[in-house]
Amino acid sequence: MKPALTRALIASLLAATVTVALAPGVTASAAAATPTAVVAAGGPLNLRSGPSTADTRVGSVPDGARVTAVCQEFGERVKGTPYWDRLSNGRYVADGYLRWSPARPWLPWCTAKGASVAKISTGGGPANVRAGTSTSAKRLGTLKNGAVVSINCQVWGQKVDEHVRTTNAWNRLTDGRYVSDALVAYSKGMPALPWCGQVPPTVPASGAAQFLARVAEPAQLGFKKYKVPASVTIAQAILESGWGRSYLTRRDHSYFGIKCFGNPGTIALGCRSYATRECENGRCFDTRATFRAYKNATASFADHGYFLTVHDRYDTAFKYSNDPNRFAKEIHKAGYATDPNYANDLIKLMKDYNLYRYDPPARAKKAKP
Repeated sequence: MKPALTRALIASLLAATVTVALAPGVTASAAAATPTAVVAAGGPLNLRSGPSTADTRVGSVPDGARVTAVCQEFGERVKGTPYWDRLSNGRYVADGYLRWSPARPWLPWCTAKGASVAKISTGGGPANVRAGTSTSAKRLGTLKNGAVVSINCQVWGQKVDEHVRTTNAWNRLTDGRYVSDALVAYSKGMPALPWCGQVPPTVPASGAAQFLARVAEPAQLGFKKYKVPASVTIAQAILESGWGRSYLTRRDHSYFGIKCFGNPGTIALGCRSYATRECENGRCFDTRATFRAYKNATASFADHGYFLTVHDRYDTAFKYSNDPNRFAKEIHKAGYATDPNYANDLIKLMKDYNLYRYDPPARAKKAKP
């Protein structure tokens, strides 16, 4: 299933350990700096309702104005940085247009309830800080119970059952060390922390042509490696992501809504919980589930192809890699989706947008009605 839309899916195993750079000027000691900056946009700077240019414009501030930031979010990359600052009035500006002095401070992460301060919570003694994401990694020191920590991003690692929660997420601090998120409490609720190495969230495509341009290459690479017809893959991505508009797709680059079932597999960066809608025995209901989060769209498409190849119930479909329409029918028959119209929906999309053009010429010719 996928958040807000609804389609089938799965499990297999992943983990990548890449790191994301700190925001420009951020240092571990910068947390105490004043969160005030000067607008340096060369003209009026738009204020937004969220951390992207796709969010509603809710005013502007003049160039040279002084603004106060209360927290940060990981959003659309603007002027070379993915950080957006929520101002004291609740509106957002791209950090790339702000000039900090003497350097950009570390800002707490935002939640719906405001700036979320992260503190070590052990129930008593100190927490170990390590060189990696497991309890066997070298211990580099300790943090006392109640200490405020500055978190840069998260990495999927060893599951830890501790005072606050049970989780595989480890926090990479701004000084490069790691502490299990099982030992961190958040004052305003848990923020949506970025995975280390993850590219910034995307904004929805302006139309079908832009979306197809965005996904064509990853889908074609999927055919070369896994023999899943690119036309079928793209049609599935359209249905699963709502043309790239779903929050799961925008933030975590998941175009197919593959569930974690406790493990992200070998390609995804980690797992994140999202609201979703499930249907069972003719009844649909709202719920939550954990979905795989990816470094970028290419990783999502690779995981989709890998998933189909490692589950033998889809073996029959691969006899028809040269026939996209039949391939779509076979994966549906094998249980990829519970929607009785799923294969027909895919075929209609392939015809309406001539997605066969993304298949090799011989296959595209054979597949056309």
